[in-house]
Amino acid sequence: MVKTGLEVLLAERRDLVSARRVGLVTHPAAVRPNLTGVLDALLGAGVRVTALFSPEHGLDASGADGAAISDSVDPRTGLPVFSLYGPNKEPTPEMLARVDLLLFDMQDVGARFYTFLSTLYHVLRGAARAGRPVIVLDRPNPINGLALEGPLLQRGLESFVGVAPIPIRHGMTLGELALYLNAEGSLGADLTVIGMRGWRRFMWFDETGLPWVPTSPAMPHLSTATVYPGTCFVEGTNLSEGRGTALPFEIAGAPWLDGYRLAEALNRLGLPGVRFRPLSFVPCDSKHAGQACAGVQLHVTRRDAFCPVATGLHLIAAARAQAPAEFQFLPSSWEGKPPHFDLLAGTSRLRRGIEAGEPVQALVDGWAVEVARFEQQRKRYLLYG
Repeated sequence: MVKTGLEVLLAERRDLVSARRVGLVTHPAAVRPNLTGVLDALLGAGVRVTALFSPEHGLDASGADGAAISDSVDPRTGLPVFSLYGPNKEPTPEMLARVDLLLFDMQDVGARFYTFLSTLYHVLRGAARAGRPVIVLDRPNPINGLALEGPLLQRGLESFVGVAPIPIRHGMTLGELALYLNAEGSLGADLTVIGMRGWRRFMWFDETGLPWVPTSPAMPHLSTATVYPGTCFVEGTNLSEGRGTALPFEIAGAPWLDGYRLAEALNRLGLPGVRFRPLSFVPCDSKHAGQACAGVQLHVTRRDAFCPVATGLHLIAAARAQAPAEFQFLPSSWEGKPPHFDLLAGTSRLRRGIEAGEPVQALVDGWAVEVARFEQQRKRYLLYG
């Protein structure tokens, strides 16, 4: 079994938090192998936790996508809970006045636009400004640490779904990304990363021996995380990405699509490691709530061959080709900036290419050079073989 950074801290490095006031940045997926949460584990070990900090979806991971989270008080421990997904994305000096250090422990899903990475960035920046050290307890990248895919974030398209010039599928852990962000972003945080024991870059989450806990309401399974780096693109369109169903991000559709035709068109492409099945569904939330939708479900057949980002673009292009009059890229995002699709992609190149009818493979080929450059750049921050 892989030992997470939390296990290593408790067994070997408790001195780092002994007799110090600890601010804990976490969520419910940060658990021990027996499913004890990180807060209970720390309190049980005698660690003096004096404040809690919550990311998107809140400390209990029940908040809706994009919904602002308010400060609160933890009803069980009485500890203050400071939201880092409301008016403040960065811990303020007032929040940090009651802590000596910040301890960050979250399970990520391996995609640039999943916002826990952005919370990590802002934690490092806020802690550096307030002169507080940060300890990151590392956890696995659930979709392995080898595969890299997608364009790098371009300057001018920074947002809370993209804070750093890395590929969409970056193949790094949050501990490694903390080192990368702190150095490449010149954040200047007093940073310590407690690495894992036994994790190897080829591992998927179900090979670690660790229990999977949903990281957010729309990320219930490892199968969700497997397709998410590509199907999250659907968020930037008027298609339903399956929110409000049992299979968020594993299905996509709309009231005006023909699922059988869409599945046939996609399966004819022979994309590696995936098959598409037509289906009908009625989302109870988000886009097209309460309406009958037709579309496809992605079935990953060979996950090491599967290219989720390229597959997501093929899905978008095929849906647009079938119903060009109805299909739309959303014109903006909840941040009120450029089209949400561009913020997710980190570039306008993909959207403009699909609108112009360019072959998806040409768009995919366009990011090869920059991904190769990033692969070399990231080597100095990798902690595992």
